[in-house]
Amino acid sequence: MSNDGFIAGWKQKSGQLKVKTYALYLAYKDPRTPFYAKVFVACIVGYALSPIDLIPDFIPVLGYLDDIILIPLGIALALKMIPDTVIQECEEKAKATLNQDRPKNRIAAVIIVTIWLLLTALFLLFILKAVN
Repeated sequence: MSNDGFIAGWKQKSGQLKVKTYALYLAYKDPRTPFYAKVFVACIVGYALSPIDLIPDFIPVLGYLDDIILIPLGIALALKMIPDTVIQECEEKAKATLNQDRPKNRIAAVIIVTIWLLLTALFLLFILKAVN
């Protein structure tokens, strides 16, 4: 396989991952999605869209390992939790939306950043109490 074919394959996989992630977001909002699946989807989509990773990206090899393994596994598991008809409809909507314009949800971004800031503050508070 040539280098161009390898890169094209990765770009295609990346595009599919974007569609699946956005489809999960749409499925989360669908009333036919079970509650336990909504909780799991919220965690996966939040992690996928969050600028902060479990393992920071600047760490060689390991930094991208969580993105390469955790997100696709989480998406695959979430897809199994949601009824097939809901997923099919949401994937069609996601493809149509992503082909037209990028979805923007500033409220979700603010919530994710706030959660990460609170978790960081709690972690730092815990460390400071442990040191003293």
